Amino acid sequence: MTVETTTGRTARLERVTSESSVVVELDLDGTGQSNISTSVPFYDHMLTALAKHSLMDLTVQATGDTHIDVHHTVEDIAISIGEALRTALGNKAGIRRFGEATVPLDEALANAVVDISGRPYLVHTGEPAGQEYHLIGGHFTGSLTRHVFEAITLHAQICLHMTVLGGRDPHHIVEAQFKAFARALRAAVESDPRVEGIPSTKGAL
Repeated sequence: MTVETTTGRTARLERVTSESSVVVELDLDGTGQSNISTSVPFYDHMLTALAKHSLMDLTVQATGDTHIDVHHTVEDIAISIGEALRTALGNKAGIRRFGEATVPLDEALANAVVDISGRPYLVHTGEPAGQEYHLIGGHFTGSLTRHVFEAITLHAQICLHMTVLGGRDPHHIVEAQFKAFARALRAAVESDPRVEGIPSTKGAL
């Protein structure tokens, strides 16, 4: 895995394994522009929504052994996004640190709370029974939703509490979660003009 930083809160990462090849570029201070090609159409849709509602510019170009299963490619992209996010955050000076959002999508409703803590932790609850078995868009299994958030939180070293508060349509349930995460992340990584230095009593995040 190769990670590069340029000016500002940006990162570029290349990750190549025997299962996938992934390039991720992100800019935390963007406008929500995206260029997404994962070879998994529903995942493209979710990552486009992540960029749009977090206001980070995001490029993801990936190929993988999707003829076996999309799991490897989906996971490796989430790992790469997490690593790029951690790199782009730098020392985290001046950020708000915490973010929260509750987002509806028709009958579905999801709440996300983010702490840019330096301690990876995921709490993921509330999906209706059987959600993990639904095949969405012909490729994306519902169980991958939690797996994506696990990989991002672990590699970005953030804490995420994701709660599904309601929903019936599997597509809506997943999309509400990605949008809620995006909005909470947007708030957490924003600069706070009242914060000087690292927003932690420990002096480090």
